[in-house]
Amino acid sequence: MEAQGNGYGNGKHLPIIGNGFPSIYRASFPDDFVFGAASAAFQYEGAAKEGGRGPSIWDDFTKRWPGRITDGSNGNTAVDFYHQFKEDVKIMKKMGLEAFRFSISWSRVLPSGQLNLGINKEGIRFYNELIDELIANGITPFVTLFHWDVPQALEHAYGGFLSSQIVADFCDYVDLCFWEFGDRVKHWITLNEPWSFSKFGYATGTNAPGRGATAPTPLKSSAEDGTWSFEHLHRSNTTTPSEPFDNGNPATEPYIVTHNLLLAHAAAVDLYRKNYQACQKGKIGITNVVNWMEPYTDSKADIDATKRALDFMLGWFVDPVVNGHYPQSMRKLVGKRLPEFSDAETEKLIGSYDFLGINYYTAQYVADASHSEVEKLSYITDPRVKYSSVRNGVPIGPKASCGWIYVYPKGIYEIMMHIKKKYKNPVIYITENGLGEESSLKNRFTEARVDEMRTNYHIDHLRCLRESIDDGVRVKGYFVWSLFDNFEWAVGYTNRFGLIYIEYRDGNFTRYPKGSAIWYMNFLKDKDPEALNKQLLVPGK
Repeated sequence: MEAQGNGYGNGKHLPIIGNGFPSIYRASFPDDFVFGAASAAFQYEGAAKEGGRGPSIWDDFTKRWPGRITDGSNGNTAVDFYHQFKEDVKIMKKMGLEAFRFSISWSRVLPSGQLNLGINKEGIRFYNELIDELIANGITPFVTLFHWDVPQALEHAYGGFLSSQIVADFCDYVDLCFWEFGDRVKHWITLNEPWSFSKFGYATGTNAPGRGATAPTPLKSSAEDGTWSFEHLHRSNTTTPSEPFDNGNPATEPYIVTHNLLLAHAAAVDLYRKNYQACQKGKIGITNVVNWMEPYTDSKADIDATKRALDFMLGWFVDPVVNGHYPQSMRKLVGKRLPEFSDAETEKLIGSYDFLGINYYTAQYVADASHSEVEKLSYITDPRVKYSSVRNGVPIGPKASCGWIYVYPKGIYEIMMHIKKKYKNPVIYITENGLGEESSLKNRFTEARVDEMRTNYHIDHLRCLRESIDDGVRVKGYFVWSLFDNFEWAVGYTNRFGLIYIEYRDGNFTRYPKGSAIWYMNFLKDKDPEALNKQLLVPGK
């Protein structure tokens, strides 16, 4: 069947699997299913030099290499959530949000990154007040412990996640968080998108700490349409640095960093289960990002390539926490560059989650590239696959103006079914799902407020997600990315993902609800989603 009322940029309807849903409401989902919005400290808080906060690698990265950020911006003020969070929680309550996902800034609570160098009481106070404000307004906090902002002090001391030393420091940091906030926080996420952190921080160098090498030149073929690339679609690789760089080892460092990330995750979960879970009665998991991958052709080579692509993006992190080892396809292709887990580490890793968080945005076509020539080894080319968003001249889905999202709602269903079948049907939360618009196209609220494409993106993804529940997937929640426009890492403020528009130019970061915010509010209150067309809010004069 076809989705109704899609209104995407090219006017085409998107296919819906199964019987579809003619309309979708909060009541279409189980009572214990939670709806919320997601954020991250560096992208939201601002107050970079206030309240005793120490610098993170993103402060250093944006200062040292502004040319690697599309608009040369930084997170010094972000959306001023640090100062405006109480008013923002009122907005959440008015919208009917049931949960809010935020991250704790490691360097705000431990400015030097290490417990023995001092706790910042102002940082502890801020997060206590935020948690209390959320709960007082009936909003459940979902807390991410690491969303890419390693304290710069640890990066300087021993290279951050390039060193196994960070596992002990991470444990001290999360121990502090469990102790201070765990009486009220019942949903913990150890790591957000470790794939993005490893790949873009240590292979392409487009994210902090900026190690790696300029990405390989895209592959082109006169025999096939479109531009082939070794690259995934993602917000962090839409910008090209002004000058080539080579200041790391993309053949080894992403694997070392991932290994230490997984060891830190396992150690944190072990600590929580031994010392806190029984009395605090919370749950702990890990969030990974994945694009759905469709084979370019029905050849065995392309089907196998698609499996490898999923292994190198999702399996790299989920196989270890489910089975205690990396995917066999990675072991075969990466060889000795892929670290090994000891027996003790394997034991800690297996089952080190109460739920899996999944961030889903888009999909790609995948083809085999086993015979492509590669100048030098890199995580980017190790899967021996190539990616395209076009087949036979037709995009995989309508293209959003942010440049990297092709709308493919069926992909969220396919991902859910893939995880159910391959990874023992775990409890899942969709911890991010959203659509971005290039800000220069709608740089004033009067232009940005009508965001029908975003609204329909969420409606169609929710329809497909609901279908996966009917087919036995244990998905328990859905978080839009994002509540507010914000600092979108390597693309700065040039992409707007928010349901709520931020006016960066007025000095107050004034919040204005877009049409998608009105839709989400109506959806959560079981009102007619079509009512958004009649209820768009225009800022008062």
